[in-house]
Amino acid sequence: MKKVAFYTLGCKLNFSETSTLARMMEQQGYERVEFNQRPDIFIINTCSVTDNADKKCRKIVREAQKINPDGFVAILGCYAQLKPVEISEIPGVDAVLGAAEKFRLAELMPTFTKAPAGQPGRVLNSPIEDAIDYHASYSLNDRTRTFLKVQDGCDYPCAYCTIPLARGKSRSDTVANVVRAAHEIAARGVREIVLTGVNIGDFGLVNGHRDETFLQLIRALDEVAGIDRFRISSIEPNLLTDDIIAFVAQSKRFVPHFHVPLQSGSNAVLGLMRRRYKRELYAERVAKIKALMPHACIGVDVIVGHPGETDELFRETYQFLTELPVSYLHVFTYSERPNTLAVAIKPVVPGHVRAERSKMLHILSDKKRRAFYESQVGREAMVLFEDDVDEATGRMQGFTENYVRVVANYDPLRINELVPVQLSAINSAGLMEADEVEMAVDTH
Repeated sequence: MKKVAFYTLGCKLNFSETSTLARMMEQQGYERVEFNQRPDIFIINTCSVTDNADKKCRKIVREAQKINPDGFVAILGCYAQLKPVEISEIPGVDAVLGAAEKFRLAELMPTFTKAPAGQPGRVLNSPIEDAIDYHASYSLNDRTRTFLKVQDGCDYPCAYCTIPLARGKSRSDTVANVVRAAHEIAARGVREIVLTGVNIGDFGLVNGHRDETFLQLIRALDEVAGIDRFRISSIEPNLLTDDIIAFVAQSKRFVPHFHVPLQSGSNAVLGLMRRRYKRELYAERVAKIKALMPHACIGVDVIVGHPGETDELFRETYQFLTELPVSYLHVFTYSERPNTLAVAIKPVVPGHVRAERSKMLHILSDKKRRAFYESQVGREAMVLFEDDVDEATGRMQGFTENYVRVVANYDPLRINELVPVQLSAINSAGLMEADEVEMAVDTH
């Protein structure tokens, strides 16, 4: 029996797809092992969001060769779709699979042979227009939490983004199929599902036609017994409707945690980015969430250093975020991506200026998170504890409904259980301490 190992770079969506590909390989008789257990086959699922994709991919290939010089190395994922020939020429790479081919991995593997020394690997990379099929996926690496893919691809022409070039047009699963998958996941004892995709608010497009909506999906999932929590991983502000916010506020299982990409707090920069909203709409969405769910956690994606972002326009973003009642920021420093519209926009922001702006927003994010945590001290909450124990301290961690990370003394009975706690204080590491932790009633 051949042994196969997987390594995943990038987002929750990639992790859900890697897990599904691994199960497909196991069904074909392969044994899944850890990366360092001298597998016969290394599968590397790549990301293309930043310009570090090449460096990361090369490093992992080198490590694979150290572990097993005779091992077969296949590269797939977004970077593989965008730069197939370049990747095939990395020493040690034997095969490159594009977006339309990666879910044929188990079928194709018996046809592959190791590339001769000094020769490029085999490339199977169809035009992105051929990536029209939808492949359902979900992760099962963690019994506590599963990433469930509900949508793939994107029709938005954002100036800085390569995702439409790497994943193709927007397409979705059906409500019935997603609900069926949620029941399968619940049967495995998973307590929380995170809905993921490229643009999940665009859910409902099947074969180019929209028959269902994201609101219909979450209403159906709210009735799935056995799953205690659903999280919405990320949703565009123009697709996060008042109806969706109102539903989450009164739902049985969807938690008060939203991650809403902003990218810039300047309308001028949003225009250059070709985003489909202005900052006023974003502020309205945040206000609506806070009005219905005062303790909701709101995360924000923001890009600094996009071409055309002057000092004045960056200050607009900084001031907008300072005044916005959000909980944390995910800060991305703009990097040039080939074949995107942004590379032609002037003026280009110097690298040292991008770095300084990034530093400023990271500091602001720390302040935002600290203020949000301080607002939660004294509240009662339910924590889903994870099988992630710090051996040095003997402490375990988990998350509240609204995404506050809590630490408590280790108790094996708490793992994968919802436990009522009182949030008492923020420790020196910036995590929430919980007093008088009591065991939740077992509902299984």
